[in-house]
Amino acid sequence: MNIQLVHIKVRDLFNGYQDNGDNGVVAYGGKLDVRPAYQREFVYKPEQQQAVIDTLSKGYPLNVMYWADHGNGRYELIDGQQRTLSICTFLDGDFSCAGLFGIKQPQAFHTLPEDLRVQLLDYELTVYICDGTESEKLEWFKTINIAGEELTDQELRNAVYIGPWVSDAKRYFSKTGCAAYGLGSKYLKGTANRQDYLETVIYWYGDRENPKQSIEECMMKHQQDPNAQDLWDYFRRVIEWVELLFPTYRKEMKGLPWGIYYNRYHKNTYDPIALEKEVATLMADDDVTKKSGIYKYVLEKAIGNDDPSLLGIRAFSDSQKRTVYEQQGGICTCCGKKYKYEEMEGDHIKPWSKGGKTEIENLQMLCRDCNRRKSNK
Repeated sequence: MNIQLVHIKVRDLFNGYQDNGDNGVVAYGGKLDVRPAYQREFVYKPEQQQAVIDTLSKGYPLNVMYWADHGNGRYELIDGQQRTLSICTFLDGDFSCAGLFGIKQPQAFHTLPEDLRVQLLDYELTVYICDGTESEKLEWFKTINIAGEELTDQELRNAVYIGPWVSDAKRYFSKTGCAAYGLGSKYLKGTANRQDYLETVIYWYGDRENPKQSIEECMMKHQQDPNAQDLWDYFRRVIEWVELLFPTYRKEMKGLPWGIYYNRYHKNTYDPIALEKEVATLMADDDVTKKSGIYKYVLEKAIGNDDPSLLGIRAFSDSQKRTVYEQQGGICTCCGKKYKYEEMEGDHIKPWSKGGKTEIENLQMLCRDCNRRKSNK
C-alpha cells in the first residue's frame, strides 16, 4: 500500500467546490468526493465550524486529513469531511465568524480585507493520500479512526468498496428520512445517516439461504453492479413478510435479525392468527424473561422445533431450591438416592412447556444425572 503525504492549499481545495445536495459534494477541481451521494449529513455545530476557520486564521495546524485515491485522478475524503465542509462553506459565504484576525465584528469571507482573504487561501492543509488494495485500505482506515469521532465500520467499508452499487444503496438506506427509514425504521436499530441501516441489510442480504458471507465479501461481489435495486427489493420483501406474520407491532420487534429469519423461514407456511395468539401468551408469561426471543421461538415451534432456551425461562431461586432440598431430605425424587445440595438441580415437576410455572409448588430436586435424562426425553 502506498501512503503519500501532501500539502494542499485551501484555495486548491475550494477550487471547483459544488454542493449538489442529494447528489453529493465535490471540491479540489471536482476531483475530490467530499460527501458521496446520500452519505452521512453535515453534523458540525456553528461553534465547531467557526473554530475551524479561527484555526486557519491564526495559522495553527489543523488535524491531518485522509483521502483515498480511486484512480483516474479521483479521490474520496475518508477523514476530515466536517473540516473540509466548514472551510468550503465559509469561503462560499454560507456563514460568518467573529474575532477573525482580531476583528470583533462578524466577518464573511468576502467582507475580509484582500490580504486576509489571501492568507486564508494560502493556508496549507496536511493530507495523507492512500492507494492500495481494498483490504489494505480498510485496515488503514480503521487504524486512523481509533481516536476522535470515529467513522463507523460501514462508513469505512463504503470508502473501500466505492462504486455504483454502494452509491445507489446509500440512496435507499443512508439518510434521515430515506426510503428504508419510512418503510422499516421501527424494525431497525441505529440511524440511517451513520450507515447502521445499510450495514444491517447488507449483512442479511449477503447469503439469503445461509448468511455466512461477510459484509465485505458481499460488497466486493456487488461493487460494480449498476445499481442496488435488488438490495432494496430484498429489504421490502423482508418487511412485508414480517408485517404479514406479525401484524401487531411490539417494541421487542425492534432490532431483531428479521432478514436472517426471512432467509431461514420464509418458505415455510405459517398461520398469522395462531402466531399472534402464542406471542401474546408468551409476552404475558412472567416466566419468559427474554421477550425478544419469542419471535424466533414461535417460528421454530411452528415447524416442530420447540426450544424454550430461546425464551430465557426464569430459573428457580437458590432459596426455593434449598427449601425443597430440605423438605426432600436430600433424596432425589427420581432415583431415590441421597445427595449433597451441590449435587442436585431444580426441576419443574410439570414442564414449563406444558403449563408448569416456576413456583416452589412445582419444584422438585433431582440429581444431575436424573435431571439430564429427564431433560433429554
